[in-house]
Amino acid sequence: MSAPDKVLFMDKRVKKFGHWGAIAGIIFASILGLLVMVARIFFFQPFQIPSGSMMPTLLVGDYMVVSKYSYGYNPYSLPFSAPLFSGRLFASEPRRGDVVVFRLPKNDADYVKRIVGLPGDRVQMINGVLQINGQPVKHERIDDFVGDDGARVKRYRETLPNGAVHTTLDLTDNGFYDNTQVYTVPPGHYFMLGDNLDNSTDSRMLPQVGYVPFENLIGRAEVVFFSIKPASVNAPWAIRYERIGTVVR
Repeated sequence: MSAPDKVLFMDKRVKKFGHWGAIAGIIFASILGLLVMVARIFFFQPFQIPSGSMMPTLLVGDYMVVSKYSYGYNPYSLPFSAPLFSGRLFASEPRRGDVVVFRLPKNDADYVKRIVGLPGDRVQMINGVLQINGQPVKHERIDDFVGDDGARVKRYRETLPNGAVHTTLDLTDNGFYDNTQVYTVPPGHYFMLGDNLDNSTDSRMLPQVGYVPFENLIGRAEVVFFSIKPASVNAPWAIRYERIGTVVR
């Protein structure tokens, strides 16, 4: 084979493998896209935290992943809340202390809060301390929380009756919802609180949120996969690298 023939032969081989390589790339991209879509529909869903109601557990600008399979599937688990079925498939009861995303019973907003009251529980706040079935939860003062603006806020470690531990903030003494009525959680419903107790619209506000039905739970918060510190007057926005990978508890 002459030199020109060899060059022509190699050129044909390159073109041949380039053609099949392009096809392989398209197939790979299609499979990857399909896997991402399946994972998004059936397993995980990303959510952004827009408010400080769950501080210090979740901060404004956090992006977290919610496991949709934790409590089974309902229409709110589907894209656009497609009403393909009623009730909940593969249902599994949540645990006290879970941080959950749920569809607000009053409208179509999605909220993230912590489950503190189970069906049949009596829940009350007395002097800023959570009471469950007439007993105060373990409420220990720990080091202050320091916000993005440098402000210091009193922080507490709370231990729920099942042993679940989390931290809460106390922005002010004698806050509006530091002393409440007794809330009796109806069957099939849950009582939600934000960890930022003085700055959270949650189940204590019966007309706005109230008791959350089991079928409104979308999933359990699992991990922060990205976090952005919002811009302020004195500083531009910044990535919070230290929060990436934080497990939500």
